[in-house]
Amino acid sequence: MFFMSQEKSQMVQRDQALPGRDSPIATASTHFVTGRPLQTPLSEGMQEAMFGMGCFWGVERMFWGIEGVWLTMVGYAAGYTPNPTYEEVCTGKTGHNEVVRVIFDPAVVTYEALLKVFWEGHDPTQGMRQGNDRGTQYRSGIYTHDGAQAQIAEASRSLFAEQLRASGFGAITSEILPAPQFYYAEDYHQQYLAKNPNGYCGIGGTGVTCPVGLAVT
Repeated sequence: MFFMSQEKSQMVQRDQALPGRDSPIATASTHFVTGRPLQTPLSEGMQEAMFGMGCFWGVERMFWGIEGVWLTMVGYAAGYTPNPTYEEVCTGKTGHNEVVRVIFDPAVVTYEALLKVFWEGHDPTQGMRQGNDRGTQYRSGIYTHDGAQAQIAEASRSLFAEQLRASGFGAITSEILPAPQFYYAEDYHQQYLAKNPNGYCGIGGTGVTCPVGLAVT
């Protein structure tokens, strides 16, 4: 997961992005931890969330054990190249971010609680990097699925920004955008750290606590 070129820290222009392909790349059929179908349709009553926080191996592990989270999966989003491969994303020429898609039961775990994990689980002030991982694929992002999520996400960013400033950190660089198309990552990336418990994880938070019960104003 180490890709350090400075060129990869600038977003590619749409007309310079790799062409990709018409067909999806192959991925896992089931979740390695839960055994649930990985590409099951969203069930009635469930909601989805999408986050980019750096290397998606470590990010996914933060979410799959949360009570109320039904399913997690890793993939690529917020770029230009259709159906990209991991190798293509790593070139910095697709524009995609490494993201985790979370299917959750809002009656058990709230979107606000997932945002708390997001904000506390990485450093959202680092721009196009996370720790030693540098490039546009490691940027911080919240990708919202409706107006309510967008409002909550924006409010949480403002609240956490105050906490970070008080602790001596710089401005938040996280993007908050309507959820783009999600492209599944390859089989071996799904639940990678469950398959490889000693595998690389470059994710680390700031140590700053995000306010619980994030209020929308």
